[in-house]
Amino acid sequence: MLNLARLTVDPPLVLAPMAGLTDSPLRRLVRSLPGCGMVTTEFVSSEALAREVPAELAKLVFAPEERPIAVQVYGARAEALAEAARRVEAAGADACDLNLGCPARTVMRGGAGAALLARPDVVAQLVRAMRAATRLPLTVKLRSGLRPSELRFLEIARVCEGEGVDGVTLHPRAASLQYGGRADWRQIAELKTELAVPVIGNGDVQTGDDAVRMVRETGCDAVMIGRAAVVDPWIFAAAAARLSGEQPPRPTVADRCALATRHLDLLAAAYAGRVLVHAIKVFLRLYTRGLPEGRVLRRRLGELDDPEALRQALKEFFAQLTADGDRVSRG
Repeated sequence: MLNLARLTVDPPLVLAPMAGLTDSPLRRLVRSLPGCGMVTTEFVSSEALAREVPAELAKLVFAPEERPIAVQVYGARAEALAEAARRVEAAGADACDLNLGCPARTVMRGGAGAALLARPDVVAQLVRAMRAATRLPLTVKLRSGLRPSELRFLEIARVCEGEGVDGVTLHPRAASLQYGGRADWRQIAELKTELAVPVIGNGDVQTGDDAVRMVRETGCDAVMIGRAAVVDPWIFAAAAARLSGEQPPRPTVADRCALATRHLDLLAAAYAGRVLVHAIKVFLRLYTRGLPEGRVLRRRLGELDDPEALRQALKEFFAQLTADGDRVSRG
C-alpha cells in the first residue's frame, strides 16, 4: 500500500490526471471496478480557481464513490496556487497534486507545467506556499526535464521534498519528447534511492504485468496508470491481481459491453448536446481499440451525431461480437 502522510492508498495503483479524459464519469467508472486505489482529476488552473471561473470550479466537484481522490492543479504564481490548495481542501478532496510536467505549449507559455523544471527556485516558492495553505497530503508530478540533455528531476524532487511534499510522481520522459520514445524507468529507480518520501512511477504501463515489472525494476511505492486505463479500465484489476500473486480477471465481451453502456449512462447524466456526443465518441473510439471490427465501428461513429444512435451502434457492435463467441483479454 501507499502512504501519503495520513492517506492510505490501497492497492498502490493510481489513475493519472489526463486533460479531457479523467472527468467524473471516467473516475466513477474506474472506481466501479476493483484495483484502483486512488483517482486523480484533470488538471485545474490555479489562476482560474482564484478568479472563480465556473468551468474550473466544476472540476472540484466529485461523487463520494470516487474517493480517495486527488485534485491536480497547475500554475506559476505562489498566491494563486496557495488559493487553489485551499479550495481543493475545502472541496473535500483527499490530496492535492502540483503539475510540474505538462508539456503543452499553452501551459508552458505561462511558465507552468514542465516549464518549471528549469526553475527550481520558483518551484520551491510554489510548493512552500501550497504547503502552508493546506493540511492535505501534497504531491507533485514531474517529467525528467525539459529536454533529454537537461534532466533535472533529481534536483527538482529534492527541492519539493525539502519544502514538505508527501510524495513525488515521475514520468521519466523529457517534456520535449511529449509521449514519444520510451519512458526510462531507470530514472524512477534512481529517484527512489534519493528520496525519503514515496515515489510513484508513471509511463508506458500498458498491462497489469507492466505494473508489476515497474515495481520490481524500480522499487517504486506505487504505479500511476494513464491512457491504458482509458482503453482498458480493467488494467487496475489485472495489476492488483498480479501484485498479489493472483490471476487477473478475464472480462468477456458482455462485460465490456456492460461497462461501455454504464459509461454512456454516466456521460449522459453529466453532459448534453454536442459536448455529450463528443465525449461519447472519444471514449467509444478508445474502448474499441484492439477489438475485432473495431475500425468498422469507429468509422460508423464518425457518421453519427445523436447520443441514442451512438448507443444503438454500440449495442449492435457488441451484440455481433457476442454472437461470434469472441472473448477479449488484455491483462
